[in-house]
Amino acid sequence: MLGQAKLETVVFFVSRLERSIAFYRDTLGLEVAPMDGHDGPFAVAQAGPVSLVFIQREARAGETPIAVFSLAGGIDDCAQALAAKGVEIVVPVSEAPDGGLALDFLDPDGNVLSLYQPAGAPRSG
Repeated sequence: MLGQAKLETVVFFVSRLERSIAFYRDTLGLEVAPMDGHDGPFAVAQAGPVSLVFIQREARAGETPIAVFSLAGGIDDCAQALAAKGVEIVVPVSEAPDGGLALDFLDPDGNVLSLYQPAGAPRSG
């Protein structure tokens, strides 16, 4: 199912967005772009081929960071396949901040993993 997917994004839930922007920009030297999403402000940085996304929100241990695997399409098929294998889906297929689609699920240790497909990609394949 994820054989063709690639690790594209790591999402961090942060307690103070401005503090995280300053750290990743000023301390680590990454270019960080503040953005507005439909759920409020967030920020994005690039670390090589991987995007880092910072969202201000409370989080418990184990909820962050989230590894996000990109799909060219077929997110609904993946959701059905995961459910059929007994995987716990914590956020069903829903709109991502940029208009794409995302699905969050748990691995056996309770770590959150996410699938993402860009806006306009086919939901089933």
